[in-house]
Amino acid sequence: MIYRVRHVTSYQYSEPVSASQHELHVLLRRSPRQTVRQEVLTVDPVPAVRRDRLDWFGNRATHLAIHQRHDELTVTSEAEVAVVPPAPWSAGRNWEATRDWVRDAADAEARAAVEWVLPSPHVEPSATARELALPSFAPGRPLVDAVRDLTTRIHALLTYDQEATDVSTSVDEVLRGGRGVCQDFAHVQIACLRAMGLPARYVSGYLVTAPPAGQPRLVGADASHAWLAVRSADGGWLDLDPTNDVLPADRHVVVAYGRDFGDVTPMRGVLLGGGRHTLRVAVDVEPLLDTV
Repeated sequence: MIYRVRHVTSYQYSEPVSASQHELHVLLRRSPRQTVRQEVLTVDPVPAVRRDRLDWFGNRATHLAIHQRHDELTVTSEAEVAVVPPAPWSAGRNWEATRDWVRDAADAEARAAVEWVLPSPHVEPSATARELALPSFAPGRPLVDAVRDLTTRIHALLTYDQEATDVSTSVDEVLRGGRGVCQDFAHVQIACLRAMGLPARYVSGYLVTAPPAGQPRLVGADASHAWLAVRSADGGWLDLDPTNDVLPADRHVVVAYGRDFGDVTPMRGVLLGGGRHTLRVAVDVEPLLDTV
């Protein structure tokens, strides 16, 4: 599939901002499955400094410094991207093989995977998450079957609710309330997987919600979407979307990945002045062609 993606972030301030600096994760990630054909990043007012770099996780990050006085800031990212679905996953080895591979850290890839098992600021160790995970991880069960079952169970357990949580809501609070947004669904499953010793990462991106004929509409496109991926000892990452109970294929467009939401926040910054602010975000993902 080929898509045109447009992401507009607009801040309006109650008092003028005399200077500001911002860190962005809005440029699409490039990979063998995702080809960025063209892109434009527009900032108003025009920044005095713009620096593009790759962050620790290989994401495309952008630093902006705005030195002129302003009472509104608009960042518009537009791209055309081709997405190829992944090859089907076989059942593979049992889940314990991946857990033990990471524990042993006997090769460079296993040592790198340890980072995705450790706690992170938004995904702290949770006994409740481990209890939730355990029924999916019977001894000897293939990894793919176990994580897919867990995805389905989390989807059934949590209700999508845009008003129930915010960026600071913990995994345990989400589980107690039983409600949240895609970010919360992803954090909960990551906590479950890490509790079982499995490496899992948070993925931010966009979702095409207009379904093909006969397929259900997916949830989560008014702003950035979020899902997760689990690492297998057999090689590669398997993407999982518990918000929609699907395996992401060619209707999920990747922006960035990290340990949790905090690593891939679309836009954050520091301001001199500004008072109160109003944030507006608009995302549009338009299919262009059915094949690459």
